[in-house]
Amino acid sequence: MNTLRLALAEFFGTLVLVATVVGSGIMGTQMSSDPGVALLINTLSTIFVLALLILILGPISGAHFNPAVTLVMWAKKLQPGTHVLPYVIAQVAGAIGGAILANVMFDQAPIQIATTERVSPGLFIGEIVATAGLLVVILVFIARDQARFVPFAVAAWIGSAYFFTSSTSFANPAVTIGRVFSDSFAGIAPASVGPFVLAQLIGAALGAVLAWAIINSTNKKENHVG
Repeated sequence: MNTLRLALAEFFGTLVLVATVVGSGIMGTQMSSDPGVALLINTLSTIFVLALLILILGPISGAHFNPAVTLVMWAKKLQPGTHVLPYVIAQVAGAIGGAILANVMFDQAPIQIATTERVSPGLFIGEIVATAGLLVVILVFIARDQARFVPFAVAAWIGSAYFFTSSTSFANPAVTIGRVFSDSFAGIAPASVGPFVLAQLIGAALGAVLAWAIINSTNKKENHVG
């Protein structure tokens, strides 16, 4: 399949995802002064659109929308190396475009720079956990030939991790970069991006190892039973 077509699918999916994350964050704070209510609105919007986007675009590009996922899929030989750079560029560009789109929809300045600092050891660990879990979910379901469940499993993981991780589960370097461009509930200050992305890459690598251990243990059990 044409690489440009695949990259466009990644661009569009990431754009819509970040527009949803940022837009629902703005909407949440407009509807309620309670940060818990705003987070709930943000979470519900994100998990629904994420599942839909994976269902729609998964058959085209794999619906990564996430450089960490793309890199792991390449490392596991599930993605050609020639797709990595176009995917990552498309994902980052789509994320930035999604944040700008959300700003415009809510009559705000199109390009903003977030001021919300998100740097602490707990947040760093939270992003490792969120990203590792995401990769475990994806890789285990693929290995079990249950890829049809990935849209719902990924949405379920991200939705739960919004609440149980301290970082509210960014789990995505492209989304992290995109959220710099909206000074809203969902924003992240530029100085916080480096630690978040580093945590996400560590989490992705850890998730790949954990997934391998789970898959290997399952295969051994099945062989033993057989």
